[in-house]
Amino acid sequence: MSRAVLSRLVGSRVGALGLALSATVILVGLFGGAVAPADPFQPTGVPLRPPGTGHLFGTDDLGRDVLSGVLHGARVSLLVGVVTATMAAVVGTAVGATAGFYGGATDDVLMRLTEFVQVIPRFFLAVLVAALFGPSIAFLIALFGLTFWPGTARLVRSQVLSLREREYIVAARALGLRDRRILARHILPNVVAVVLVSGALQVGAAILIEASLSFLGLGDRTVISWGYMLNNAQPFLRSAPWLSVFPGIALVVTVLGTNLFADGLQASWERPRA
Repeated sequence: MSRAVLSRLVGSRVGALGLALSATVILVGLFGGAVAPADPFQPTGVPLRPPGTGHLFGTDDLGRDVLSGVLHGARVSLLVGVVTATMAAVVGTAVGATAGFYGGATDDVLMRLTEFVQVIPRFFLAVLVAALFGPSIAFLIALFGLTFWPGTARLVRSQVLSLREREYIVAARALGLRDRRILARHILPNVVAVVLVSGALQVGAAILIEASLSFLGLGDRTVISWGYMLNNAQPFLRSAPWLSVFPGIALVVTVLGTNLFADGLQASWERPRA
């Protein structure tokens, strides 16, 4: 990301807010486990204690510290979102760039594959797979990464279709440059913006799906996640609302931050400062 784009991003209200929220969540994910007051799986107080001194976010029905669960849950949610978006970006960029650059039969085959994967209902597929083979964070990340890439592929393909007809690409071909070098040196750098914006949106989408699965009891029960905490909070929505409020707020802030960051990044890249 260039300094000019970063400057425009920070200078816009939407971009600055998204960047601030995303940076906060990242910091919590990286260092939250180190500053958490307790082990999120171990009872440390009186069950169902309201938020207050000693337990800022209260305790759950087993006496576990809710604040510790929220801090540790950020790491799991970020891991799911970032790794999923990275896998989708790599696969989607490779498929989209190849289809758009070469066209013809290559384009037809890759786009039919993209459409096939895109119409697969990934949430219900994840529910089915988790129910049949058991929940696992690593398995869910792999499943998300292999089903999130079509959106990126279509966006990259549309960019490459436009770029391959530009004068400098035609000149590079006339000079005898190999296709791989043209793609690597002259085309892929110009699709970075599309990939980053798409990836930021996919981070939030992957986090939401993982939280939804955990909320339904189909997530990995060996790790603390916000969806896991919301699942445990269901019987206590009236008697202990803090059990669902705090992980719910964390989830909303994270998804809102990634979406605002994506919107601000797209606007900053497309609309230079006058």
